[in-house]
Amino acid sequence: MAHTRISAYLPPDIDPTKAPVAFGRRALPKLNEELQSPELLTQQRALMALCDLVHDPEKVYQAVEEGLLSSLKTLLPHHDSTVRQKTTEILYIMAMHNVGRQGLIQNGIISALTELLDDPIDVCRKNTHQILNMMAKLPQGAVGILHAGLIPSLVFKLKTESDEIQELILDTLSNCLRVEASEALKAGAIPILKEKLTHSSVAIRSKAAWVLLEIGTHPEGKTMVCEEVTPVLVSLLEDTDPEVQASAAGALMFAAVKPQGRFSALGAGAIPPLLKLVAEETSKARLSAIKALTMLAELPEGRKTLLDGTDTFQQCLNDPREAVRRAAETAISVIRWKP
Repeated sequence: MAHTRISAYLPPDIDPTKAPVAFGRRALPKLNEELQSPELLTQQRALMALCDLVHDPEKVYQAVEEGLLSSLKTLLPHHDSTVRQKTTEILYIMAMHNVGRQGLIQNGIISALTELLDDPIDVCRKNTHQILNMMAKLPQGAVGILHAGLIPSLVFKLKTESDEIQELILDTLSNCLRVEASEALKAGAIPILKEKLTHSSVAIRSKAAWVLLEIGTHPEGKTMVCEEVTPVLVSLLEDTDPEVQASAAGALMFAAVKPQGRFSALGAGAIPPLLKLVAEETSKARLSAIKALTMLAELPEGRKTLLDGTDTFQQCLNDPREAVRRAAETAISVIRWKP
């Protein structure tokens, strides 16, 4: 299926080849002055030059040291779309490096990006979400996104943004919700994520299941996943994509920690597809599937059903991964337990 991709091409009247680029460390202070110029063309050309320079990791470090992030921050709400586009592009490139991410945190860039979530220019929004995605990979960055109050907006944007940006949002949420899930739950994330589980895009289905997995690691999240999402997760165990299967099995594993989750999974017919995943030696979902079945075996009905499937777990005792072997041993012990 063809997907619409957001173009980053600049307006035809902006020629980056005419941007004067000096070399060496002295270029950055000069560019910093030009970024603060009242002249639009000067700002645009400075941004073009800086965008070329920051592809060099050493220049990222120097740009942070020279204080260019402060100047870039002031350009984020600029009236000119080209300025916003190149500013966010530069910040995204810098955010690919740890020193750049640290600099963005120290300069309060995360909060300054809030307004750009509604930017009328697609590429500006895409750049913004790419920045947030990179920032969320750092624990302090994830905390910064949470403290900036961006989670409700990110959840809401899942309903309106293009598939390309939705993928970025789901990745960002996954890292942020590992830290704290309450804001996402208050914002109604569960129904929206449930809808994404049946999306036509494999990537979105997989990433949505992964976000639900992260939500399921929190006590309040487990309850909501059990109540609203478990049957859909069970259906995804038979998805055609291994990544979707693995994410769904992981989310079910966490949901099954609670008795309510076990009953729900059992009622949704989770045992046969989970056993199938356990039997596949190359399955990415094998470990999560074993652990989910172990918890289902704590229910009398689940144990009775799984007694006929112990041969499947026996095969796992030869798995090259120690974690799988140990999980299989535990599963066999639980299934064969007699009161």
